[in-house]
Amino acid sequence: MKSLAALLLGVLTGLVSPALAAETAAPVYELRIYTVLPGRMPAMLARFRDHTCKLFEKHGMENIIYWLPVEEKDQDKLYYILRHASRDAAKASWKGFIDDPEWHKVRDASEADGKIVSKVESTYLATTDYSPAWPAPNVGQPASGRIFELRTYVCNDGKLDALDARFRNHTLKLFEKHGMTNLPYFHPTDENKGAGKTLIYLLAHKSVDAAKASFNSFRQDSEWIKVRDASEANGKILVQTPASVFLTPVDFSALK
Repeated sequence: MKSLAALLLGVLTGLVSPALAAETAAPVYELRIYTVLPGRMPAMLARFRDHTCKLFEKHGMENIIYWLPVEEKDQDKLYYILRHASRDAAKASWKGFIDDPEWHKVRDASEADGKIVSKVESTYLATTDYSPAWPAPNVGQPASGRIFELRTYVCNDGKLDALDARFRNHTLKLFEKHGMTNLPYFHPTDENKGAGKTLIYLLAHKSVDAAKASFNSFRQDSEWIKVRDASEANGKILVQTPASVFLTPVDFSALK
């Protein structure tokens, strides 16, 4: 990972482009989704609670939030987000973690009764220019009771800029108007994860029922209908209906 001083010197001497320097220096987020084998979620959560989160911190990764899905059909999933100083820092952190003898000991002990995880999905994310600042853990927020919603939008070719403009100029304000709390908005950074055509973001609600009521009133709002129609005058923006998952924080999550 390049130091900030080295990046600035590279920009000044013309060896590093400003865009590359900004990308390299900016923090990146990592959304990870684990599919857990039947009956092994308690062991998974215990391993994170008692060991893994601390080992992540030891190796320079910042634990942001850990969730379980609300719907019973998704109860084999664990979702979480880490923050890294940069993509290079993430690579170095993961190598240090994977090579750590302490991790090997913890992993082997936790899997004495069988494997825990059947699948791991990882998506690196960069915040959009209109994303609200990520809140400090629980500052101004209740210690429990909130429901989070992870939403994923996939755009038709060339339509991500139009979607971003709609969110930047209108949608965030309309969400707030209808009782939803805007949390970070992200773009995936890798092509095979939807870079250039995908928006992933988080909302917070008082409950699942409150979320449904908020979206019902949002969709019926004449201002939203006007904005949506204007933004799609030259063609539909989204490939399909947005994907949505309701999530509740686990007891050891930093953010609740």
